[in-house]
Amino acid sequence: MKATSTSLKDCTIIDPEIFKDKRGFFLETFQIEKYVDIIGVSTSFVQDNHSRSTIGTLRGLHFQDLKPQGKLVRVMRGSVFDVAVDLRANSPTFGMWEGFDLNEDNMRQLWIPPGFAHGFLATSEIVDFEYKCTDYYDPDDERCIHWNDPYLDIAWPVNIKFEVSEKDKNGSSFDSLFQQ
Repeated sequence: MKATSTSLKDCTIIDPEIFKDKRGFFLETFQIEKYVDIIGVSTSFVQDNHSRSTIGTLRGLHFQDLKPQGKLVRVMRGSVFDVAVDLRANSPTFGMWEGFDLNEDNMRQLWIPPGFAHGFLATSEIVDFEYKCTDYYDPDDERCIHWNDPYLDIAWPVNIKFEVSEKDKNGSSFDSLFQQ
């Protein structure tokens, strides 16, 4: 397994060791000792989620305010453009975002620490997306930054027609949530 730092403080790409032959492949998707050693994840995961999306589905940018969730995300089938936004006020990368291509071919994982907003755009016909969370989902604590917020100016792929939920269409502006 190889861990690579991103431009966002504490956010890490993980390339698992993959064993392939003509019969298929095998990889270890999580083993606590390795993750503690490589990226310093010392918290336990309390919830696993699996979503399926069709091409153009844009989910996000979601975060929990009082009970922030760290997420270890990966694509099991298909491909996404995945986005993390640092919302930690004392972080040197506060208000910055980075996008990542995660797909079934590269089998990469992305560690998104607590205190980040997260979203993704499905870039293949079908996407199965899985993520482990460090805290429980609380619908009363969930917040959403508008996916097309002008302050963040995220460079989403433009060759796809977006499908966005009503909740995400009504996301808040970055400025209204985090007065500069």
